[in-house]
Amino acid sequence: MSVFGKSRPARSRGKVWTGVAVTAASALLLSACASGDADSGSGESAGPRDELALTIGTALPQTGNLAFLGPPEEAGVAYATSQINEVSDTTGLTLDVVYGDSGDTDNKAYETEIPRLLGEDVSAILGAASSGTSLQFIDQVVGAGVIQFSPANTSDAFTTYDDNGLYFRTAPSDVLQGEVLGNLIAEDGNQTLGLLVLNDSYGTGLAKYVTDAFEAAGGEVVAAPTYNTGDTTFDAQLSEVLAADPDAIALITFDEVSTILPSLFGQFPSDKLYFVDGNLKNFADAFPAGSLTGAKGTLPGLTIDSISDFTGELDAFLEEEGTPALEDYSYAAESFDATVLLALASLAANSTDSADIAAKLQEVSGGSGDGEKCSTFAECADIIVGGGTADYDGISGPITFDEVGDPTEASIGIYQYGEDNNYAAYEG
Repeated sequence: MSVFGKSRPARSRGKVWTGVAVTAASALLLSACASGDADSGSGESAGPRDELALTIGTALPQTGNLAFLGPPEEAGVAYATSQINEVSDTTGLTLDVVYGDSGDTDNKAYETEIPRLLGEDVSAILGAASSGTSLQFIDQVVGAGVIQFSPANTSDAFTTYDDNGLYFRTAPSDVLQGEVLGNLIAEDGNQTLGLLVLNDSYGTGLAKYVTDAFEAAGGEVVAAPTYNTGDTTFDAQLSEVLAADPDAIALITFDEVSTILPSLFGQFPSDKLYFVDGNLKNFADAFPAGSLTGAKGTLPGLTIDSISDFTGELDAFLEEEGTPALEDYSYAAESFDATVLLALASLAANSTDSADIAAKLQEVSGGSGDGEKCSTFAECADIIVGGGTADYDGISGPITFDEVGDPTEASIGIYQYGEDNNYAAYEG
């Protein structure tokens, strides 16, 4: 069970986060024009408003091969919830969160958790982290008329998925991460590349875009064996990659990387290893010091260094709540932003109905209408309650949904491991 349990409206924090740096030398930014009709959107009128008791569920990885992402994601949700409920007296909206476990496609925790969450009459389910896991229950969620909103799904499969207009995400498609990583590997002077790839929609999709970018830069992918969720030995795949004698190896995996890496130590230089968002984490003393020195990786979102105000506030919130400190912050900001956006859309719709909220999510992200920029829930809520249209720019980026629920503006952070086997923003 989540360390946050079932969150209920409470006034537990007095300080509201107010800003974040939006540029960083190690972040690469892609911007695109949002689709949808522009209008002068005035939001709901400033007349009578309903008292809104919004309930959302989370299906984030408490277990499985992405369990290391669960704590930062749930922390982001909890912190956003505390800020939303702090101003309930002025907005009329309170948020309740029911925490659940997505698991993965091996342990299939979602098979019992999704029905449980739907039984709580939630307006939205936030999750999963894994694209492959989300694809296992998206039909069940949207078929029930409930929003599915992921802070970390990156597979391009969701862009064209028939989701009844109920699927959204704050993480960009792997088209961008693949391009950034493929170009990074080529720019580092590597001419040949080996890949080790998780055989699901995330792994094979990201591998395709890495390959496309690397080959467009003049490189050659010489090996790309796959493995399946639940596999515990990778000898055959590693033998195939090493036999091809690549200049670099990209590990497109989830937490199976912890089992894979010891077989590479001593056989392949660490500064020629490349990680992705599914496995980029701080390993610290899990391996001998210096085991990963020079290895690099990519992670959607602004670099952790550039959002240090947010991570510091998040740490303080967790300390107040008596919750263990985070070892990693991956997708915490995206989870925070997803929670804020759901609450803002509910407020703009003056409704907790899923379809009504979904109809307002593009607007409050700035993807439609001509909203007023704002960067906190309280600030945006004031605009909406006053009869205006809010355009929320989040901690993870401007977000700005297109008509299919994809963010049209995104960043990819580039990181490098040091002697302590932890990663920091790459200074290049």
